[in-house]
Amino acid sequence: MTLRSIGYIELPPHRSAGGFDHADVHSRTDRLYVAHTANDSIDVIDCAQDRYVESITSLTAVAGALVSEIRNLVFTTNRGENTVSVFAPGHERDAFKVAVGVKPNGVAFDSDRNLLVVANVGDPAISDSYTASVVNVGRKERIAEIKVPGRTRWATYSPALETFFINIASPSQIVAIDARDPTKVSNEYPVPAEGPHGLELDQATGRLFCACDAGILFAIDAKSGRVLGDVSLSGAPDVIFLNPRTGHLYVAIGEPGVLDVIDIATMRRKEVVATEAGAHTLALDRKRGEIYAFLPQSHRAAIFVDSA
Repeated sequence: MTLRSIGYIELPPHRSAGGFDHADVHSRTDRLYVAHTANDSIDVIDCAQDRYVESITSLTAVAGALVSEIRNLVFTTNRGENTVSVFAPGHERDAFKVAVGVKPNGVAFDSDRNLLVVANVGDPAISDSYTASVVNVGRKERIAEIKVPGRTRWATYSPALETFFINIASPSQIVAIDARDPTKVSNEYPVPAEGPHGLELDQATGRLFCACDAGILFAIDAKSGRVLGDVSLSGAPDVIFLNPRTGHLYVAIGEPGVLDVIDIATMRRKEVVATEAGAHTLALDRKRGEIYAFLPQSHRAAIFVDSA
């Protein structure tokens, strides 16, 4: 057994439909931030004690959280109000917001340049609304709006290549934006399956991991776009996280409600762990090797530890 269950954390009940979405962990403060979309809030968990701490409210239809350890910042995408929020851990009430494109979702950050790229889901009824917004965090302003080929999913950033990558659901591809000239799409990589969704980067090998709605995970060379391997998943995935220490990639699959554990060295599925129907998102505490799966029906976080 790779993942061992070690308990649950009760989270606030949902006030509406929507459940949970993307999450991230700030290691220095042991604070986990998870989008509680149903409550227009970010729920905060203390990873050291595995307990719920508080909720940060007034984030309409919040879709995700991203942490920058280097800059000591947390970013949230607020899909219902077309903004991103920025705050420092422990100073959540001092957050500021910046207007971005239509329905912001995925987000990636270049800590050297203090640039945030926001992948906007867009609206088919609004022309040219499939975009990526570029925010200068220091200046607290949006400095560019980049048209992309279709509805966006998640995003990531490669410091080595100085490049942002964004999944596009349709047409199936990954688009690249050069951080040195963040005004246009610099490259497009076709993905040979329907619905690129979860996206993660292995900085050690320069591989992108792209989890697709078709139930396939691809390893893709971030520099060339060449597909290096693939593995079947238990269903349509959403959030994925890589643990560089173990070489395991964790894939949240809402239906039937499982976590797939992928060995990235062999590109084989090592284990399938039951969570709960609809549990499509997770977080990774890299310091402790703990995985948090967010359970929408019981509004809890299930905690697992990787025994590798």
